[in-house]
Amino acid sequence: MTFTKLLVLKAIVCVAFAVPFLLAPATLFELFGVTLSEGGTFPAREYGAALAGTALLTWFARDMAESTARRPILLHLFVYDAIGFAVTVTYIASGVLNAVGWGPAVVYLFFAVGSGYFLVERRPEARPA
Repeated sequence: MTFTKLLVLKAIVCVAFAVPFLLAPATLFELFGVTLSEGGTFPAREYGAALAGTALLTWFARDMAESTARRPILLHLFVYDAIGFAVTVTYIASGVLNAVGWGPAVVYLFFAVGSGYFLVERRPEARPA
């Protein structure tokens, strides 16, 4: 997997989840066995907005060469997905989410590992000719 492919895939996944979070959060949460109150739709839609922002960030950063900005972007994605994984697994284990919750948990884990890999990857330095 390349940096570009990881970020393109992340952008696609973010858009795929941002749309239902923004337009129909209660219906989306029903798939996970959760009844969402009116008070819950507000943070759900805010999360949809955050996903849309992450989609834009990853899409426009997909072709970024090694730079001082690349590492903070990867760190953001790593922390975001690692926390998302931990929170999702916690809610599955506590019985709040049903087994469908394992889908997003695996997605979070995949992207945490992917961005973590590029954070620690060391490219060989170019040798002068």
